[in-house]
Amino acid sequence: MANFVYIATSLDGYIAGPDGELDWLMNYPNPEKSDFGFGKFIKKIDALIMGRKTYEKVLSFGTWPYPKPVFVLTSTLREIPEHLEGKVELVNGDLRSIVNDLNDRWFKNIYIDGGQTVQSFMQADLVDELIIARIPIVLGGGIPLFGKLDHPQHFELVDHEKFKNGITKTSYRKKK
Repeated sequence: MANFVYIATSLDGYIAGPDGELDWLMNYPNPEKSDFGFGKFIKKIDALIMGRKTYEKVLSFGTWPYPKPVFVLTSTLREIPEHLEGKVELVNGDLRSIVNDLNDRWFKNIYIDGGQTVQSFMQADLVDELIIARIPIVLGGGIPLFGKLDHPQHFELVDHEKFKNGITKTSYRKKK
């Protein structure tokens, strides 16, 4: 059982611009048409937990991109669109309890996505692996990947890849 974060950041550590904009990420040149290992990654996870804001951003893309069950962490949403029934479930409460409930339902490897959600899982010490793709752009502000922690968390380097377009992908595993 493990909780994974797979996310892209700017060089200065932002996952989105000040208003949540992702144009800098979506328009970055990718002549190799690489998915940067995301396809292989998504095959090894059983489910996703994302925050409401990320869910709403993904809904704006038009086509639902996830082949795995998605659990949306929210205290405000009460229903999901009919076309996502069976694909999306709303959850709320203590993060450790949510993860334990999902593990009991045979969702053992969970992908955590969304700025506040990642920060909350880090604060609760519930992230086992980090996969961070760094885009060579400095945004100068926006939504940071990491937030305040009560204590340092130590990770060890697992892998590092460099792509022709300047993107690097680094994988870390929590030290036991």
